[in-house]
Amino acid sequence: MLMAILSLTVLGSLLGLGLGIAARKFKVEGDPLVAEIEALMPGSNCGQCGFAGCPRLAAAIASGSAPVTACPPGGKALALALARKLGISIDLAAVADQGPRIATVAEDICIGCCRCTKVCPTDAILGAAKQIHNVIREACTGCGNCIDRCPTEAMALQPLPVTLQHWIWPKPLDGAALAPARG
Repeated sequence: MLMAILSLTVLGSLLGLGLGIAARKFKVEGDPLVAEIEALMPGSNCGQCGFAGCPRLAAAIASGSAPVTACPPGGKALALALARKLGISIDLAAVADQGPRIATVAEDICIGCCRCTKVCPTDAILGAAKQIHNVIREACTGCGNCIDRCPTEAMALQPLPVTLQHWIWPKPLDGAALAPARG
């Protein structure tokens, strides 16, 4: 028994050393631009952009095969940040930015089918079969995947409610709007 333990320990140590050497020798360097673009993205991996998650979209944007406006949850703010990072100019008039939104459940028509929970990329929907579901506000990214899957249309996207944590001071009006009209 002692010989078996000793032989497995030696074998494990040698294989671990071999794997460590191979990892250093065959190390693959990633593109730092892709990592920087991915860090700017929401990270919800919702798939609304048509790519399999934020890392794939970041690689496509870095290679130039996808526009910087491809991420719907990021909106105009993300598109502008990506354009600044890449040093390109973009027209944000075509980008629809409805502000931050979260999913809500109409409890009176929810049947508890659990279809919404299966497609939520952030596990923000709580509920069991044949029970009313609920959304965790802090986890919801507003991707809208649950809206398409709900057979009773109990799911809806609502603007993020204003709380002390989410309140933003409104932008001041420009001087021309404040000046009285002369006639």
